[in-house]
Amino acid sequence: MDPTRVLVLLPAYNEREALPGVLAELVEALPDATVLVVDDGSSDDTAAIARASGVRVLELPFNLGVGGALRAGLLLAQREGFDVVVQCDADGQHRPEEIPRLVAALEHHDLVIGARFAGEGEYDVRGARAAAMRLLAAVMSRVHHQRLTDVTSGFRAFGPRALLLMSTDMPREYLGDTVEALIVAKEGRLSVGQVPVAMRVRQGGVPSHQAFRSALYLSRVGVMLVLALIRLARGRRKVVVA
Repeated sequence: MDPTRVLVLLPAYNEREALPGVLAELVEALPDATVLVVDDGSSDDTAAIARASGVRVLELPFNLGVGGALRAGLLLAQREGFDVVVQCDADGQHRPEEIPRLVAALEHHDLVIGARFAGEGEYDVRGARAAAMRLLAAVMSRVHHQRLTDVTSGFRAFGPRALLLMSTDMPREYLGDTVEALIVAKEGRLSVGQVPVAMRVRQGGVPSHQAFRSALYLSRVGVMLVLALIRLARGRRKVVVA
């Protein structure tokens, strides 16, 4: 696949600490790809730092969340004729050298997840968060008839069919960009696969899942899972009626 038709998309909210290093790594590893930072209404100088690094920047007027920022970037990619979009975190967890492997896997799938817990690296999650992630992975594996170990990963590659669908239908709600997006993919008859990757701890900023939030995270996951499955069931009924 032509690397000049690949867009690396980084939704970013107050990521001034990690962003310079992340962008330097991306430009070095993928000199022919276009890098786009979607500044999701940051209150710091995230956008200015991105511009100083020489990459493209799309500034949102207020914070929409990852799903909204991702949809904005996908829509731009669709309108400008990119073939592939790779979603990458702006906090340094994802390794740029893994991106070609995700893109290569698009030969067999429409949407490819860079998966932790799939045999590479030593990334570890425990407690309620780990239980929630295992539950989601088990359910989404059954939905897609494909073993998926990390359905909350924000490291993903979108092929042409996924890009066309997600640029208009990417959910904006909590976990919408990960879990519910896989429901949208199922409704759109997209093939979903995964590539084992090794991830790092974030290189700066504050993580969104401190220990005291674990119980809240688990309850939110439960609600999201129920709503997502209801959506899928309704979609199937519409197909039968049609």
